[in-house]
Amino acid sequence: MALPLEGMTVLDLSRLLPGPMCSMHLRDMGARVIKVEDTKAGDYTRFMGMPKGMVSPAFHILNRGKESISLDISNAEGHALLLRLVEKTDILLESFRPGVMTRLGLSYEALKAINPKIVVCSISGYGQTGPWAEKAGHDMNYCATAGVLEQMGEAHGAPVLGNFQIADLAGGSLSAAMAIMAGVVGSLRHGEGSYLDISMTDCTFAHNVITMASMNLMGKSLPRGQDMLTGARPCYSIYATADHQYMAVGALEEKFWLQVCDVLNKSEWKARYLDMGNKAEELRAEVAAVFASEPQAHWRDLFADADCCVTPILTPQAAFEHPQLLAREMVQELTTPSGQTIRCPAPSIKYSDKKHLADSVGPEQGQHTQNILHEVHCTATDIDRLLLSGVARQAGYTALKESK
Repeated sequence: MALPLEGMTVLDLSRLLPGPMCSMHLRDMGARVIKVEDTKAGDYTRFMGMPKGMVSPAFHILNRGKESISLDISNAEGHALLLRLVEKTDILLESFRPGVMTRLGLSYEALKAINPKIVVCSISGYGQTGPWAEKAGHDMNYCATAGVLEQMGEAHGAPVLGNFQIADLAGGSLSAAMAIMAGVVGSLRHGEGSYLDISMTDCTFAHNVITMASMNLMGKSLPRGQDMLTGARPCYSIYATADHQYMAVGALEEKFWLQVCDVLNKSEWKARYLDMGNKAEELRAEVAAVFASEPQAHWRDLFADADCCVTPILTPQAAFEHPQLLAREMVQELTTPSGQTIRCPAPSIKYSDKKHLADSVGPEQGQHTQNILHEVHCTATDIDRLLLSGVARQAGYTALKESK
């Protein structure tokens, strides 16, 4: 069975995290993804935070199996070459600030005139319109604006930052991928493409369901750490173990809480399932004392066969060794040209038991420039001139010329 997007091409003009993660999902669905990088810095993720000459594992994880063409699209000839690629493209993804694509002569109207079926997706922090449209921001700013960050953290403490980028990934990457899929279906059914304006703030705000439920019930959101899923209920909380590890107790439903009480031999807790306020804090202290009496491994083994939503909180390293993730074939290893092994998640979606595993790491900047230019009918002479003039860049080309 073919993967859903086999035969489709994505031009990805985005950088950093949200856009490349989105196009990685599209690649995992079978699409060919061509990264369009400038002829200078390229995608900053490639070297961000790394010693000179080393490529970041993050770049490889986000860009495995993609191709890279390096063009100066601000140059008239580079711009024309991009438009020739657009003619053969199904999806174009970009993450510039609002207005940049129009200034580059790449507005949706201009792209649609060349390819009426193209689906164009813009990922930005605050969207293409509104008073904040052109403001800079990062994940924490979008989460802050959407009312998400204020709710993260313990009761009576300050908001805390998690190392999972909610706005970038859920608000940006996944929301964009979902919208693109709908756009592709529409293009196939109706013969007309679409323009998708994905605001990471909008999409994060739209998914903030539990907080909004509390706000509607009580006229305002509950204080940080005091909502049903953030600390109000001892049956749904995090508990430290004797070895300074943690257990996640997610026994939100009464039937699960009763099983937790049985496993811990604390039948007197069963009637306290609905405790709230000071009574809940007293119960939480009792539960915490029990879990603090033994190391995490003890509780892991004790709850191993109990179906009551109690699990160890794993480090990222331990997650890579978890039997469930291994059984689901969620771990893969890639080898860089320098011989470095990159451990990363495998594609998370199967289609009729088929995963589209990448057999290569992220591309060098401009690694596929010459091959892709051949596809739009550039001659060898044309390509040589483009590379020498700096309109295009091919990985290794300068070194090759200098060595002659």
